[in-house]
Amino acid sequence: MSFYKILIASSLLFTATLSLADLPRSTSPAGAQVYIVSPENGAVLSSPVTVVFGLKGMGVSPAGIEREKTGHHHLLVDAEQLPPVNVPMGAQVKHFGGGQTQTQLELSPGDHSLQLILGNHLHIPHDPVVASKKINITIK
Repeated sequence: MSFYKILIASSLLFTATLSLADLPRSTSPAGAQVYIVSPENGAVLSSPVTVVFGLKGMGVSPAGIEREKTGHHHLLVDAEQLPPVNVPMGAQVKHFGGGQTQTQLELSPGDHSLQLILGNHLHIPHDPVVASKKINITIK
């Protein structure tokens, strides 16, 4: 089992032993921003698409490692809304718990939306939530 999978499993096991009210949300600093560097909103592209993540006012730290003012990226593809803030983010997002700052996506032809949300060491959104604006792209 990879180090990343062990970190996720141990994080989820730890949070499973807590009640929802006890889950630790990390504080995000004032002005912290996560954003999509590329592609640009409205872009018409071919698949695969390289998505580059940006972060301002915070640092990137792998899942399972608790450090103040840090988190790791989660990408929502075609999501209607952000995930709940008081539980670990699950299958509705793509996790980048290794501290990755970009990815390649295979997307079907048509319209798609992309949005980033930063999670703490336990995959829980920060307080206040650090999420990007949603962008829309078209795959030809």
